[in-house]
Amino acid sequence: MTEITLKQRIQDDMKAAMKAGEKARLGVIRLIMAAIKQREVDERIQLDDAQILVVLDKMVKQRRDSISQYTAANRADLADIESAEVAVIQDYLPKPLSEEEIDALIGQAMTETGASAMGDMGKVMAVLKPKMQGRADMAQVSARIKARLS
Repeated sequence: MTEITLKQRIQDDMKAAMKAGEKARLGVIRLIMAAIKQREVDERIQLDDAQILVVLDKMVKQRRDSISQYTAANRADLADIESAEVAVIQDYLPKPLSEEEIDALIGQAMTETGASAMGDMGKVMAVLKPKMQGRADMAQVSARIKARLS
């Protein structure tokens, strides 16, 4: 039996949301599919699960930015909509890493690359990004690495 791909799971969930009449969830799933299709068309490739995670991670980041802007503008109604979209998108992302797991991975990557100065930051990020994509906020990970290297 073949393992179900992330894209197939999203398509199946879209059909289920249609049948159940879940308009809000269906709208978000359609946005996800549109983003995936857009990238496939732009790059003329079929996205694998890792590439789809990058797309989903970007979508979550965009919505978090919107939430902070809406909150700053006292638009809780719009922030709530974005928060609901984040919740649906996160259903397709792997389980987030704990603080301890992030620190352990950073330590391993620094040892692996021999990082000791700020100039080594790129090497450490290159090792960590594939392991943490969709499982941790890379901006926060970057800040932690900077703190360790400085």
